[in-house]
Amino acid sequence: MFYWFLKFIALGPLLRVIFRPQATGLDNIPESGPAILASNHLSYADWLFMPLTLSRRVSFVAKAEYFTSPGIKGFIQKHFFRGSGQIPIDRSGANAAEGALMSAKEVLGRGELFGIYPEGTRSHDGKLYRGKTGVARLALETGVPVIPVAVVGTDVVAPPGKKFGKITRPMVRFGKPLDFSRYEGLENDRYILRSITDEIMYEIMNLSGQEYVDTYATRAKEESKRLEKEAAAAAAEQKKAAAASSAVEDKKQAS
Repeated sequence: MFYWFLKFIALGPLLRVIFRPQATGLDNIPESGPAILASNHLSYADWLFMPLTLSRRVSFVAKAEYFTSPGIKGFIQKHFFRGSGQIPIDRSGANAAEGALMSAKEVLGRGELFGIYPEGTRSHDGKLYRGKTGVARLALETGVPVIPVAVVGTDVVAPPGKKFGKITRPMVRFGKPLDFSRYEGLENDRYILRSITDEIMYEIMNLSGQEYVDTYATRAKEESKRLEKEAAAAAAEQKKAAAASSAVEDKKQAS
């Protein structure tokens, strides 16, 4: 009930008035029955705007910290995320993937829509990164179609590392459902899982227009941070050397 209150009375109307989100391919979303919505992930705002364009409920898994924070803020946050369709999952444990899969199966088993970000984390630079095979395994184990989704413009509304950026008009594009029933019974074949995942990511790339990078987003983020640290260290050394050279020059002039 709280989900629909947020969507149609409290939060949804406000977001529609301010941002005026657009959507294409809405006829690709079934009026009833389960489906997996596999989307790119540019911003924390993605889970707000994608469901906002649909008349049906969409559920996602979210990190457990959103549901366990103490105090009044934590209480409000927990009920907000739970009421808005988020399912808590401990992503730090060894069985995080299994827990997410079980939660997804429960949602799909009820005939609902389940949203998933195959990249596993937000893109730090706007590029589309290699998908993890959990989405393929979920599709094969449930026999549910996968609908590729591209959300565009949310990285302007809420850029990485910031709570808010600029007001723009987000676009959500829903692609045609992908049927992987031809691979039934092969959910433990890692080559099949990789092939399915790559097919899904290819469709997302076509919808979003993003540059595709065949490496995992988490690895790319780590590499980016490493390069930033090296660049900062090099700049500091250069500044130090320049200061030392200037001091020597001043001493020469003084003498």
